[in-house]
Amino acid sequence: MNTESDDTGQTTGGGSTPGMTPTASAATPSQDKTAGVPLTDFVQQLEDYAPTIPDSVTAFYLNRAGFEASDPRITRLISIAAQKFISDIANDALQHCKMKSSVQSKNKGKDKKLTLTMDDLTPALAEYGINVKKPSYFI
Repeated sequence: MNTESDDTGQTTGGGSTPGMTPTASAATPSQDKTAGVPLTDFVQQLEDYAPTIPDSVTAFYLNRAGFEASDPRITRLISIAAQKFISDIANDALQHCKMKSSVQSKNKGKDKKLTLTMDDLTPALAEYGINVKKPSYFI
């Protein structure tokens, strides 16, 4: 440990900032160079990736909302985000359906076929702040 003496002859811990430990120092130059590598790889993979939601559909809704993206990678990135959002909602609705069917399966025989209904989808959407109300009648 480095020590320095001040005018009074007392020694103090030299070169350290109060509250900072030696392991909490700044990143080394080699870490700075590799910090952007995963992001660069991801951007390169976006060029070759064909998302489930086509670019034309995403671009249509982006333009309709007033967003214009000149780079197709941005459109693909938004497509991936939308795909994940839809996937999360569908997965939550599936969990609701499984919980409901597990309660009902105790009373009935084995029925392994699951059906997505509004009764399962509504609470899953509510978790994401989307309120859906069934119409009181169907035309």
